Amino acid sequence: MSASADAAESADAAEAAGTAGYAPHPYIGGRTAALRALAAWRMQWPGAPRVIVVTGSPGSGRSRLVAGFLMMCDPEYRKRLPLDDLDPATVPPDLPSPAVPDPRGRTSAQLLWLLADHLGLEAARTEDIFTELAAREEPVTIVVPDVDLAGPVRPVNEPARLIRDVLTPLAATPTVRLLADVPRELAAELAGSAPGGQVQVIDLDEPEWADPEGLVLHAETALTPEAGAPDLPYTTDPDARRALAEALARRANGSRLTVHLAVRALFALPEPGDVDPADASQLPSTVGEVLDLHARRLGAEPLTLRQMLAPLAFAEGDGLPVQLWRPLASAVAGRDMGQAIAEGMLLAAPFIEPVESGEPDGGAEDGAGDGSGGRTLLRLTHPGLAAEIRAGFTDPRDTQTRIAMALLEAVPQQDWSRADPYVRDYLAAHTLDAGLLPQLLTDPGLFAHAEPVALRAAVEAVPLDQLGAPAHTYLRTAPLFTRSEAPAEMRAALLETAFVEDGLQPYADAVHGLGFDLPWRTLWSLPLTGVVSVAPAFLLPQGEGEGGEGGGEAAGDSRPVAALVVPVGTPHARPLPDSDTALLLHDLLRPGHLDAHAARMRRPSEDEQAASPYGLSRGADYLRIWARESGEVVTALLSDTPFRDADLSPQGVLLTATERGVTARQITAPTRITAPVPAPAPARAGAPLPAPAPESGPEVTPTIPAQATGTAPAADAASQDRPQGVEGDHS
Repeated sequence: MSASADAAESADAAEAAGTAGYAPHPYIGGRTAALRALAAWRMQWPGAPRVIVVTGSPGSGRSRLVAGFLMMCDPEYRKRLPLDDLDPATVPPDLPSPAVPDPRGRTSAQLLWLLADHLGLEAARTEDIFTELAAREEPVTIVVPDVDLAGPVRPVNEPARLIRDVLTPLAATPTVRLLADVPRELAAELAGSAPGGQVQVIDLDEPEWADPEGLVLHAETALTPEAGAPDLPYTTDPDARRALAEALARRANGSRLTVHLAVRALFALPEPGDVDPADASQLPSTVGEVLDLHARRLGAEPLTLRQMLAPLAFAEGDGLPVQLWRPLASAVAGRDMGQAIAEGMLLAAPFIEPVESGEPDGGAEDGAGDGSGGRTLLRLTHPGLAAEIRAGFTDPRDTQTRIAMALLEAVPQQDWSRADPYVRDYLAAHTLDAGLLPQLLTDPGLFAHAEPVALRAAVEAVPLDQLGAPAHTYLRTAPLFTRSEAPAEMRAALLETAFVEDGLQPYADAVHGLGFDLPWRTLWSLPLTGVVSVAPAFLLPQGEGEGGEGGGEAAGDSRPVAALVVPVGTPHARPLPDSDTALLLHDLLRPGHLDAHAARMRRPSEDEQAASPYGLSRGADYLRIWARESGEVVTALLSDTPFRDADLSPQGVLLTATERGVTARQITAPTRITAPVPAPAPARAGAPLPAPAPESGPEVTPTIPAQATGTAPAADAASQDRPQGVEGDHS
């Protein structure tokens, strides 16, 4: 059966249902035709599509439709719905909840691995996920709502990547039954990825799905005192209420957002007057007209209202801190907007909503410093409203430049540890949209303090040839941050080492000036390949030890060195007898190769090792340093490539070898540092939550998630191949 035939049949069925006396869905209030199509998909009726793409213009109600449908798909939530009063053809069967990975604020990789974990897949790489799904005997049902809200920052256009990298392969997998809520500009791409006849597009703006009577009901309900409407002639009189609801719905041309904002604007007036349903000038037809009409009713300039709301329209994350609203609005307008905001709360009230944030109110990170408790953020009531306001600026890049400069000025003395969390975490997104991000990516303080998922997403959106050397180092190191959710201090330590490895010593020195109590100082790094082993040793004085003499010299008469076994032909290395390897000696405490015979080298004695303040234990891609006296872990080291070897000298110098080379770190950590446990995502109907981190005793903390390498997974929990944590395979 074709999609158009299905749509026509659904529309006819909806009309019949309306005359049969069925109650509307209590959350959706209509959309019978669309609900019938979704129920048929869920029931897997013969001829029903395998993939459904719900789309429409911003504010068309597609998110509400999918959310209302998921209520009926959740076994627990169904108990609270009057299912017996609804059209039976709109009610899906009582089945286990579908998988509902929530894309809001997540990268495509995060969403895909969240889905894989929920389904219990054993894949080690992203492509293996789709292979495993295709091999399943039973089909799996997946619902992906709110695709337009995907991504940690808006300018990177994560929804397009989500369609390309996740939803398109899912739609092409025969064992997957997929329902996705997708912006119109991306709907055709997703619809074209499933074989012909297996996909249906429900465009809520098209006549067969538009549901004008449902929009009238939506408006009429919003105008009732039970919904919070004040006592007015057109809210208390049923006939007047119905007439106004019909007029609002007719003018809104199917936009539920326009109706919703129009009603809110009416109720925000200090003295709501009568509204003539026959007077089109009193009824907005678009979201933009709602803004302009409301401003004129209050005697304000529409431009002033848009300038007030602009910082919220361009805001990232959950919203904008209240204290940043005025300076950003002033930057956008090019004048002081303090008085306009102070006197214009009725002007802005219909279009904004407060959000209580759990993060500290101030620049302190992780609850430290002066910031304590939660704080209030402001955001616009709907993403479609934000899009309308942004579209009203003829040069949005200039607007973002003004916002970015104001945010940068808000950093106290350019000290990122004192910056507001919003400034610290989202300045990169604003500068990306303004085309200025590469100029910002030279500050190690920003790299260490900024929330790594958002910063990494913004930096990855910049062409590589536009990035300087520090930004390239950050990109190389960022997967460790996002995979482990390392705190700022550990991010700084990993960056310090990465800068040394990349030959950027001034940036490594700058990290030490940021005020962190780093667990180590990187002494030197050699870019070597094929290193076989590393070991601390002592180099005896000239003439001692050669020919078998002098092996018992005291350590005080010897020079601490790093003995590296490397392939023959490595510069500065001496071949070892009867071997295809060579010995490379390097000063342990400072950069510099040493040219000496292997006979002059001796390993530390057991007594010397026992006198060391630290001990070492290792996993596939992490090391733990623990204090010998207390037995506590003092720090942990992650690597983006598996360790080939590692050893710890009596002086507390950690030697590590990976495919990248050999690095020496002087351990300085005086206290225990533990890796954080990722917080679960907000719950929603049918939504899977990230699996909790496994419990571990004192001997195995901190648990460091592994780094993907693209090879087959090991059988034990120490495998470095399976991506862990919220970040997944996104390296």
